[in-house]
Amino acid sequence: MRRPGRLLLRALLWVALFAALALLAAWLALRASLPTVEGERQLAGLAGRVLVERDAAGVPVIRGASRADVARATGFVHAQDRYFQMDLTRRAAAGELAALLGPALLDTDRRLRAHRFRARAREVLGAAPVADRKLLEAYAEGVNAGLAALGARPFEYLVLRSSPQAWRAEDSLLVVYAMWIDLQGSALRTELQQDRLHAALPQALYRLVAQSPSTWDAALDGSELAPPPLPSPDDVDLRRLDPALFDGDGGAGTNPLRLTWMPEADDSLVGSNNWALAGSRTASGHALVANDMHLGLRVPNTWYRLRLVAEEGDVDVTGVTLPGTPIVVAGSNGHVAWGFTNSYGDYLDLVRLEPAGGDAALYQGPAGPTRIERHAETLEVAGAPAVELVVEESAWGPVVERDAQGRRLAVAWTAHRPAAVNLRLAAMERARDIDEAVAIAAAAGIPAQNALIGDASGRIAWVLAGQIPARSGFDPSLPSAWTAPGAGWTGWVTDEAHPRIVDPAAGMGWSANARVAGGTMLELIGDGGYAHGARGRQIRDALAGMDDAAPRDFLQVHLDDRALYLASWQPLVVATLERGGPSQAEALGLVRSWSGRAAPDDAGYRLVREFERAVTDRAFAMLTAEARHRWRDFAWRPPARFTDVAWRLVQERPAHLLDPRFASWDDWLGAAAADAIAVSGRGCARLADCTWGKANTMRIRHPLSQALPWLSGWLDMPPAEMPGDWSMPRVQSPVFGASERFAVEPGLEEDGYFHMPGGQSGHPLSPYYRAGHDAWVRGEPTPFLPGPTEHLLTLHP
Repeated sequence: MRRPGRLLLRALLWVALFAALALLAAWLALRASLPTVEGERQLAGLAGRVLVERDAAGVPVIRGASRADVARATGFVHAQDRYFQMDLTRRAAAGELAALLGPALLDTDRRLRAHRFRARAREVLGAAPVADRKLLEAYAEGVNAGLAALGARPFEYLVLRSSPQAWRAEDSLLVVYAMWIDLQGSALRTELQQDRLHAALPQALYRLVAQSPSTWDAALDGSELAPPPLPSPDDVDLRRLDPALFDGDGGAGTNPLRLTWMPEADDSLVGSNNWALAGSRTASGHALVANDMHLGLRVPNTWYRLRLVAEEGDVDVTGVTLPGTPIVVAGSNGHVAWGFTNSYGDYLDLVRLEPAGGDAALYQGPAGPTRIERHAETLEVAGAPAVELVVEESAWGPVVERDAQGRRLAVAWTAHRPAAVNLRLAAMERARDIDEAVAIAAAAGIPAQNALIGDASGRIAWVLAGQIPARSGFDPSLPSAWTAPGAGWTGWVTDEAHPRIVDPAAGMGWSANARVAGGTMLELIGDGGYAHGARGRQIRDALAGMDDAAPRDFLQVHLDDRALYLASWQPLVVATLERGGPSQAEALGLVRSWSGRAAPDDAGYRLVREFERAVTDRAFAMLTAEARHRWRDFAWRPPARFTDVAWRLVQERPAHLLDPRFASWDDWLGAAAADAIAVSGRGCARLADCTWGKANTMRIRHPLSQALPWLSGWLDMPPAEMPGDWSMPRVQSPVFGASERFAVEPGLEEDGYFHMPGGQSGHPLSPYYRAGHDAWVRGEPTPFLPGPTEHLLTLHP
């Protein structure tokens, strides 16, 4: 008879053996899903041989005879390195996330499916030029071949116990729509909240809160905008209002189109810079172009680096692609270099639907009473029954919201119009000079962007890229009825009329999400919540001091964390803390000795920054108290440029615009200082330990690690205390920052540099998963062009 102990030991050994076998199987499956980087493979559909050369960081150079072959190979490479990222992006735009990620994503799908982007992508694809369709079809076939060539499905699908679905040509357009959502999705919330402010506040106060420009603006055309006057006591007197209206902080804004699987920053934080010097200001005589597109940081990174070389059309272009699409978004082709920042113009309007009789489904359309279209949509859900959704659509766009009076609203958005979406940006890879590149950018079917362009002859230009609606007969800042003859969108601003500045007299150009121009150009672009001007001014002033410049000089601007804007606030913080007495002595000492930079080890900077934020938030909540009381769900953070309104208030100190709970502005500022100290000091025994780096610790995460935290150490980038903040060129928050940085002279690409967070591969076992990330964190220059070939994959027909 066997002893019980031996039986138990044998059982435990079998359990351990099965566990080891399961781990081995999982490990082998993970290894099998690594991309192929060497050897020879067949790729159906190729007309000729394509070479895929990879350097030490995994950056490919893809060489082929035809552009279609290069696109097919690009799809192959993208799928092998980034298929899960591509899948999430197309699903987000289409409102199909729950089918992969389960019921938790249903609300996100409901919001996004209302825009019916998959149906719109099919419409755009069907109307596209034959050459564009063939390019997207070749890319899609390459994607599916790359996915099939993996030894196992990408690891994320193993974790989710799911299988990837094939890529379709329309999916590449969905990836473009996802960028529309990311870059312009918050505009819907902005217009809704402006409508509520307009309905609740006296007009003089509304103009101050919603329409004040940034006094720091550094427009490229030199224009200036005068701020509206402060309301008089006859216009508004907050002291006469019920003090109970001022309780609460007003909440925080949310983006109704937010891709909730992305670890984004809050809506009020924007970034992105680009700038250029003409050849008259550079050592080489070539134009010098820099770009850093700031986005939510995630694993893998938004962009995928590569170099595309095609004999057909003499294409040789290096830069960043958006996985899921076959073209270079920003980069240099030996003749022209270009980069983008989001323009934050006005490309979305809310249309008030006027009833047409007693039938709720009828409204006054462009040609008389019109019935609302109803589209039945099925939302698939992993692990649960499908959900039916009815989407209502008007002649102008989806019916999505109600205005301040409860009337139904449709949204007219450039993203909804097929004519606003195209592949014309692909022609940038063949542009030979400024004039050709500007014309291409103006006609590009992308979310409207500030394009900064330079060419090898030394010329530079700024142009508003993307389609601009031509408007007539209504106020685009508020919901309006478009029933009057000629009211609404009357077409598109012609390519020739697109705002542009070519060969600026000073030989320099810049944009930083702020107002770029005034006058007629601003009327066309509109105000969609453009950014505070401090970043743009800091870049402009840095460029003004440069001559005989080289790429290395631009790196200093990319990494500039000087707090020039907050320097004007620091004396006010000191004066306020001096009135606070001994209890605020530690804070006072830290602020007095601050470095004047957003430095990780600086606790004084953090206090100044939190004071400015507290003053701004309190000022916004105070001035909008009536709107917040009237709509309990009012939740709109002030735009960054509202800080200038707050500054005016604390400088001029009008008694009638002071929260009635306070006896004086000094008391009000004292409360803001107490807020700043409380926020800065959370979790620290001493304020000195609560440095800016503790608040600004970068956490770049993979989507799966958010749901499965035990994978975090394996999937996420290492946390790092980072310099930088919103008001300086080095924009940085824990989940938002430069998704790439480069500086390059077209024709001299070998002298340029490039940075990118994360790495090329989306596979954590790949040596390229984190390659280059540390250089991005430290701001160390790495070459713009891919390095020497370490691996060669040959693709045959």
